[in-house]
Amino acid sequence: MPRKFPAVLATFAAVAVLASCATAPRSVSVPLALVPEVDLARFMGDWYVIAAIPTFFERNAYNPMDSYRLDADGTVATTFSFNDGAFDGARKHYRSRGFVVAGSGNSVWGQQYVWPFQADYRISYLAGDYAQVVVTREKRDYVWIMARTPRIAEADLDRLTAFVAAQGYDARRLRRMPQATDAANGSSP
Repeated sequence: MPRKFPAVLATFAAVAVLASCATAPRSVSVPLALVPEVDLARFMGDWYVIAAIPTFFERNAYNPMDSYRLDADGTVATTFSFNDGAFDGARKHYRSRGFVVAGSGNSVWGQQYVWPFQADYRISYLAGDYAQVVVTREKRDYVWIMARTPRIAEADLDRLTAFVAAQGYDARRLRRMPQATDAANGSSP
């Protein structure tokens, strides 16, 4: 058996698990908000996940972060990294590639973890200073509130949570994601 076969098999198993975690779309009458124009160069870099309705892979994530890099071909190299199960847990990295949908103002992407499948990725809110973002999905099954810093003001989190609810999500499912600053401040995630 070739050495790469177990890795390929594990990748396909991971995709199958992720697909089985997807929920049916919620019945909503409000269209999902989209940022009219995203400056991709400004969007690139590190984003700390502050709160999320997490996927299966993120449920035990500590210090979760998305890192984006715009490549010469116009695609976005993405790395999702986190400590597994605890602040001092093993650091894990998942890589994917974002394909920006033409004519979307750069706010709609297909996020590819395994060829040829692409997951829906929509930038529904983006602060004018590119300090906070809300990434949604048309199915309204997963959502991510992210920031350039590992902690944001409670008033900002409340405002972004209300935004998520206004998009048709069940905001009660949002989970604050533990960042190292939470442990240092003695607060619980």
